[in-house]
Amino acid sequence: MTSVLIEHAPLPALSGGRYAFFFDVDGTLAAIQPRPEDVFIPDSVIASLQQIATLTQGAMALVSGRPVHELEQLAAPLLPPMAGVHGAERRDASGEMHRTTLPAEVEQTLRAMLTEKINGWPGTQLESKGMAFALHYRQAMQYEQPILALAQSVVEQYPALALQPGKCVVEIKPLGIDKGAAIGAFMQEAPFIGRIPIFIGDDLTDEKGFLAVNALNGISVKVGEGASQAGYRLKGVSEVYAWLEQITLQLEQDKTTSVRS
Repeated sequence: MTSVLIEHAPLPALSGGRYAFFFDVDGTLAAIQPRPEDVFIPDSVIASLQQIATLTQGAMALVSGRPVHELEQLAAPLLPPMAGVHGAERRDASGEMHRTTLPAEVEQTLRAMLTEKINGWPGTQLESKGMAFALHYRQAMQYEQPILALAQSVVEQYPALALQPGKCVVEIKPLGIDKGAAIGAFMQEAPFIGRIPIFIGDDLTDEKGFLAVNALNGISVKVGEGASQAGYRLKGVSEVYAWLEQITLQLEQDKTTSVRS
C-alpha cells in the first residue's frame, strides 16, 4: 500500500461546507484498553458528537468493527446511524437495519473450532460477532503467528470469508464487507447525500474507508503512526478530542453566521 499521507499539513478549516462525519471508535473516539470490554467513550466526547449530529441535521455516523449493539452501549444516550462489524451490520438514519449474515451451520462450526483453538492459547481472546470473528492477542503477542495462520486457514477453507488484520487482532468476516462500502452506502442516503464526507480512524481496518472518502473528494484523517491512504494525521486520541471541540465551535459559528445573513 502506497502512503499518500500529508505528514505535516494542518487539518483543513471546515468553514462554510456541508459535511458528513464518520468516526471509527476504538483508538479514535475511545482510547485503546487491554481488553475490548474495557473501552469507553468519555461523556464530553459523546456531547461533542451530539452537537455535531444536531448541527449537521444528523449527518454523523459511527463506523466500527464492533457490533451495533456494543456501539449503542458505548455511545449512549446518543443513537446515531451506525455501521458495525465493518459494515456487515448497518443501521441507517431512518433506523432500518441492514445485515450480512453467515449460514447458521457455518457460524456454529467456526465458533466451536475457534473457541477450542483459542482456549489453548492463554491470554488470547475470541470475540464472536455472529457474522464475523475477531481473534485478539494483545495480551499474548507470542501467539500472533499461530493466530494469523489459523485465520488464514479458515478463509482458505471458506472462500466467502476474508481476513481483516488490525492492531493485535485479526478478524474473519464476509468477503466484500468493509468500512469503505459502508460509508459509500451512507453517502447515497439522506441526510448524508450531497455532503462532503469526513472519516477519521486509526487502524488498518479504516484504510478502505479512507480510500472511499478520498474518491469522493472528502477529508480522511489517520490517528497515530503508520503508513496510510489518509490525507491528514492526528497523533492520538487526545488530539481527536481537541479537534472535535474545534469542529463543534466552527459549526456553531457557521450556523450563527447563516442565521444572521
